Amino acid sequence: MNPMDTLIWLINFPVAHGYAMVFIAGFSLLGLFAMSARGTAPGGRLRSIREREGLLTLDARPRGEFLGRLSRIVFRVLAFLMLGSLILGILGLTGVPVTRAYIHENGRPTTATIDGDWVTFTTADGVEYTLESNFFTPSVYPARDAIPSSGSVVVRYLPSHPQAFVIDGSQRPR
Repeated sequence: MNPMDTLIWLINFPVAHGYAMVFIAGFSLLGLFAMSARGTAPGGRLRSIREREGLLTLDARPRGEFLGRLSRIVFRVLAFLMLGSLILGILGLTGVPVTRAYIHENGRPTTATIDGDWVTFTTADGVEYTLESNFFTPSVYPARDAIPSSGSVVVRYLPSHPQAFVIDGSQRPR
């Protein structure tokens, strides 16, 4: 298994589902950045008031400090993952071939059928896949506009991750 294929497969998901990723990442970023802000732990505001008024003794250690820090770190990591998904989704919507060029160059060609937004093909292992190539971010490369709504096409997929595929816009099936 090629590690680069796995990386492209992981990156291909937000690119191939650009419309949904823009909405999901856009709305979840607001909450994730709010949860990762300092002082969002329960009792944090009360603790700061007690410190300011001199009511907190030195031996009174705040409880939950470790879990508060850990949760802020987790929320920050999730926020940056969502930010990356938002950027990849926008690139997919605008037609930038973030992963499609790699899949086209390193993919294995096969004949597929298109029925609306669904592409069905069989891999060299004999496994049949029916995957979505939606209207907003069609998986076509190099000619993005050369996609029929039904019929036969040539598909290139990564052998180790067949879910990462592109419809070859430069070839027609035999």
